[in-house]
Amino acid sequence: MARFTPEELEAARDRVVPDVVAEGLRVLFCGINPGLMTAATGHHFARPGNRFWPVLHRSGFTPRLLKPSEQQELLSYGLGITNVVARASARADELSAEEYREGGRLLAAKVTRLRPRRLAVVGVTAYRAAFDDRKARVGPQARMIGDTHVWVLPNPSGLNAHWTLETMAQEFGRLREAAGD
Repeated sequence: MARFTPEELEAARDRVVPDVVAEGLRVLFCGINPGLMTAATGHHFARPGNRFWPVLHRSGFTPRLLKPSEQQELLSYGLGITNVVARASARADELSAEEYREGGRLLAAKVTRLRPRRLAVVGVTAYRAAFDDRKARVGPQARMIGDTHVWVLPNPSGLNAHWTLETMAQEFGRLREAAGD
């Protein structure tokens, strides 16, 4: 993985990370917002300590462990990635409540347009803020966006220590089974 200076990472705040999407996906995964490493590389979940890619593989969504630079390969498995908030930041707590709410509105419009079977928001706090649902828990939600079922998954950040790689893989696996694999 490329190494970036602090100045290069700071400059990445201004970069937009393109979605990996297509119409009719089985699952559209939705991160909170791009971190600076993701913005610098242009690859989702690029920070080395992030467990998204290992969990995706362990849960059976991908037949092998993909690297962030191979993110386009997700489309061949009927999977995609977007974010609640497009703005890159060093930490999610830098985002405002209004950014989350606006992100939720934009995400709902994107889901309506793309019609994935499942939307999986990775991070219960982000889901609660974006959709004003303070009681949401990890797992399937009562909310639907059009015909799309909504699911909340644990945040795969290495900072989310109370979820292990194994327990996250189990939760992602529940979604995979619900998505019809």
